[in-house]
Amino acid sequence: MGLDADLVLEGGGVKGIALVGALSVLEERGYRFHRVAGTSAGAIVGSLVAAGIPAPRMQQIMTELDYRRFKDGGLLTRLGLPGQLLTLVATSGIYRGEYLLGWLRELLDEQGVRTFADLRDEDGGSSLPGDADYRLVVMASDISQGCLRRLPWDYRRYGCEPDEVEVVEAVRASMSIPYFFRSVKLRDRIEDANCWLVDGGMLSNFPVDVFDRRDGRTPRWPTFGIKLSAQADAAQGIRHRVRGVATMSTAMLGTLTSFYDRIHLEQDAVRARTIFIDTLKVRATDFDLDRATQQQLYDNGRRAAEKFLDGADGEPGWDFDAYLERFRRPTTAAEEVPA
Repeated sequence: MGLDADLVLEGGGVKGIALVGALSVLEERGYRFHRVAGTSAGAIVGSLVAAGIPAPRMQQIMTELDYRRFKDGGLLTRLGLPGQLLTLVATSGIYRGEYLLGWLRELLDEQGVRTFADLRDEDGGSSLPGDADYRLVVMASDISQGCLRRLPWDYRRYGCEPDEVEVVEAVRASMSIPYFFRSVKLRDRIEDANCWLVDGGMLSNFPVDVFDRRDGRTPRWPTFGIKLSAQADAAQGIRHRVRGVATMSTAMLGTLTSFYDRIHLEQDAVRARTIFIDTLKVRATDFDLDRATQQQLYDNGRRAAEKFLDGADGEPGWDFDAYLERFRRPTTAAEEVPA
């Protein structure tokens, strides 16, 4: 009999294979995932999990993937930096993101998954509303409205019927790293305004609370988070060396994108259910990542999950009953409770 859990995957670009390493251990220990949430690379891996692709197959997929093909720019981008800047000004992103769409669409098609209707999960025991019963939810940042969008939950705001939207379209919005990939443009039917959607990591790269119960009832199973950073650094701010205007802009963007998630990670209840993976200081946009580093990221993911489940360095391993006893004391239905 399998162990039930929900899953939240942090974004991290090419570091996503580390998520697969952690997933492989959870699967081997008997866990099955009802719902998955993710941002950027976490959305890509999450869509594969929600579609029912097992971790060994995902490892093969990610190992064989040539990340350089994600850099699918047009003719101008071949001219180097000047062409890239012209493309950026004209289209909002250097790369089109079309390769990702085709690659992921083919993988999901093999599993019989195309639209979100194929990922419906009629779960009467959840505290989520009925129109949120999907096995996958991905994060995108609506920079026109200045808010986080949870897709497919928020698609009706843009005049879209969630069941009819292709899963790859939501993932494409979630992984639109600003400046690298073109933003996704939708029209807000409520505000009657055009909206630009970019990488969900702009506002929440680690939406660990997305499935948490808010009805005061005890969770039926845990929500595990998998975070692409070592635990020692997870709740701290990312340090930036500022030398001028350009580096100041980078520092401000980095501070913005990490602040919301650090608030969560300051909570003991969140850290207790999160697997922290050392990702070797690899950057999300290191598209030239070599096979040896990919393997090391995968292995680090496995080691992190084993440490989380079994315990190490005097720390006990994962125990859901102990988690409930420590963090889920009786509460009122009006209070917000972590799952």
